[in-house]
Formats: sequence, C-alpha cells, structure tokens
Amino acid sequence: MTLPAGTPTQLYIGGTWRDGSQGTFDVTNPSTGEVIAAVARAGTDDVDAAIDAAAAAQPDWATRAPRERGEVLRKSFELMIERADELAFLMSLEMGKSLTDARGEVTYAAEFFRWYSEEAVRVGGEVRMSPSGANRILTFKKPFGVALLLTPWNFPAAMATRKLGPALAAGCAVVLKPAEDTPLTALVLAQILSDAGAPDGLVNVITTERPGDVVEHALADDRVRKLSFTGSTGVGSLLLEQAAGRIVDSSMELGGNDPFLVLDDADLDAAVEGAMLAKMRNGGQACTAANRFLVAESVAEDFAKKLADKMGSLTVGAGTDESTQLGPMINAKQRDGIADKVDRSVSAGARVVIGGSVQSGDGFFYPATVLTDVPRDSAVATEEVFGPVAPIITVKDDDDALAVANATEMGLTGYVYTRDLARGLRVCEKLEVGMVGLNRGLVSDPAAPFGGVKQSGLGREGGFEGIEEYLETTYVATNW
Repeated sequence: MTLPAGTPTQLYIGGTWRDGSQGTFDVTNPSTGEVIAAVARAGTDDVDAAIDAAAAAQPDWATRAPRERGEVLRKSFELMIERADELAFLMSLEMGKSLTDARGEVTYAAEFFRWYSEEAVRVGGEVRMSPSGANRILTFKKPFGVALLLTPWNFPAAMATRKLGPALAAGCAVVLKPAEDTPLTALVLAQILSDAGAPDGLVNVITTERPGDVVEHALADDRVRKLSFTGSTGVGSLLLEQAAGRIVDSSMELGGNDPFLVLDDADLDAAVEGAMLAKMRNGGQACTAANRFLVAESVAEDFAKKLADKMGSLTVGAGTDESTQLGPMINAKQRDGIADKVDRSVSAGARVVIGGSVQSGDGFFYPATVLTDVPRDSAVATEEVFGPVAPIITVKDDDDALAVANATEMGLTGYVYTRDLARGLRVCEKLEVGMVGLNRGLVSDPAAPFGGVKQSGLGREGGFEGIEEYLETTYVATNW
C-alpha cells in the first residue's frame, strides 16, 4: 500500500524541504511489516540548521500581534479538517491504528490548533498594589524562545498539535522531532502550518531513527530554552538529566500504570462500555489506557464475562481496512514485550479468559486479552502493558482498591465507576493521579489540563494551563 500523493519525506528546515545529512531510514507498515517510505535521517548539522532557522524566526514571531498568531493556528485547524481523510489514512498506514481511531485522532488533534488560536489572544499579566503600599507589582508574560518538541508514535498528530498549538500561540519558534516509527504525519503537519501562513523557520521538523545524539546536541545549544517531551518515564528521566546542565525548562508527559476501579454498586454495562474506551482506544497503545482493572469481588465475575465478550468480538486487521476495530502493535518489539508480560503473569497464576498468545502471520498483531485471578505483584499489574490486555484484580472494598491503585510510582490517569456520585468523588479525590474519568472511559479534551503526578510527568498540556508551559513571567516594581 502506497503513501498518499505528495506526502513529504524530507526534513523541513527554514521553510524548505531538504535531504538529511545522514541519508535515510525506512518507515514500515506495522500491519504487514513492509517498508512504505524512506525518510530523511537528520544529523547534528541538520539540528544546527533547524535551531538557526528557529532562532532567526523567533524575534519577529514573538512580537507579532496575538491575533495574527491565532489566525495562523485557526487556518491550520481548517486545513487539517479539509485533509482529514488523508491524515487518517496516513496514520493508519504508518502506525497501524484503525481508521475509526485515526479519524477520531485527526478531529481531536485539530482542536488543539483551534483552542490555542483562541488562547493566543488571552495571554495576560497583572497589576496590583504591594502589601506595604510603597509600589505597584506589574507582571507580564513573554515566550521562552526556541522550543524543542519531542513526540511519541502512538498519536502522531495529536501529540504534535498538543505541543505546537500552545508553543506557537505563546510566541515560540519550534524544532519538532517526531518518533522514528511515525514521522510522516509530523511532516504533513509542517506542510499544513506553512500553507496556513506560518513564516519560514517558525516550525522545523527533523526526523531520525537515532534520536539520542540528535536530541542531546539540541539540548546543548544555548538558544534552546524549552523542552517538551511525551514518552516513557525512563527516557524522560534521561532528558531531564541532559536539560539540567543548562537549566532548560522542561515539560514531561510520561508513562502510566492507570487503574480502572469498578465499585460494587457500578452499572456493569456502563463500566464495560467505559472499559472498552479506556482500554482499547488505539489498541491499548495509549498512556491513558486502563492498565489494571480493580473490581469489587461481588461483581468481578460478571464484569470479566461481559468485558471478555466485548473484547472477543473485535475485528482484527490492518489499520487501513474499514472493518478493522483492532489493528497491529507498532512493531515486533512492542508486540513481543506485551506477550512477555502476559506469559510471566500467567506463570505467576493469572488465568486467560480470551486471547493471551501471539497470532501467526504478517504484521505485529496481539489479540484482545482478558486475564482474571491476576496476582497484584505480577507483570501486567506492575508494568505498563501498552497493548490490548485487560488484567482483572479483585478488591474487597474502596480502601483496598485505593491501596492497590496508589501502590505505584506512576500517577497519570484513573477511572472510577459507581452509581453513587458522592462516593465516586471521594474515591477520585484519594487517587494519586493527574486525571480521573468518573463514570467516563475517556478523559482527553483539548480544553482540559492533561498531565500526571509522581513519575508520570511534570506540567500540563491542553486547557488554559497548556500555554503557560511556554511563557515566562517578568515582574516590574514601579509606582505612579
């Protein structure tokens, strides 16, 4: 299966498309394992060129009228919607997600451009009297400067626009490095931003499957003043060490071990519907995916049966097939990692209800899997699975569920199902996570602050809070 006509494969630097100094690398279709494109491989000299271009564009963009910055983002939103089918197909091709999921992602991703087109004109400051009455306290916001944006493979469009939108709205020029598995969507987004009127050098995209040296080189450049990363906690920790050398302001959206609590009074049909959203969106390859199902003993058997029936009915196939409901995992390493966690958990005592073994044939598929009798210290309960596996752990009561839910260094997302709103809110308040879905299986919203606590991250993306990640505060002491 071929790329949509006109899909760029070169680096985008300073408003021009150019070859990478280190040749090319292959991008594969995870549904078949076949190569779909050879994409430019950036080297450190390309990084220098991208930072040069961003630094040159930065002063002018920072002084542009907020409305003008917003109009570029608004036009980008409109162009994304116009090209929605093309973008959805491209994501299905390079990432493997179903077309249904891909279309939903395009809509979600475009909304970040629309939201921040509106927030661009609302960057504020403050004037107040000092407590002593001796002077006024005047504050105003200004952009950090050149921002380095690092995005993951699982949501190639949304993770890029969630960073690009607020960065550009705040007045920052950017260098974007997408994940090596899914670079093509980011390159199309650069094309869209250019068509929408983004000046040359404002948005630069560098691609490589050897990110370590490239990112370290970029962080060593004193013109890079902001880092935003979405990915694993391990890589995030390494990047924070690198950023510390120059005190680069850093935002991190990292891994999770997200609990899904089903209390004894829950509407089980609603809980199962929510579980399908929370677990199976993008085939479970989401940082917000429910990783552990903590279910009250009295309803655990019924919940497991209902969930297994739903998950077992999903149509498995290539992402680009209209009938597909569950596509492949991103690559063989990811698929094999899921299989290893399941196998170790079964050896520890977990029972397979459905799925549980790698499928034969082309592509990197892993079946929808439900496990019961899952030990609390097993691999699927303590490690982020990042795939279509639902481990069910029985709990005695709310306190037991909270104890298990919070017994992790991760704290990204939680889910709670109960018919009692007050009870649910009490549980939500005690969950050590940054986001909670109460009787909802989906928490992501461009207008809401997205992020975690503990080792799941620093800062927030989306919402009113998202633009603040790209703004510094200057305080002036004066009186009149």
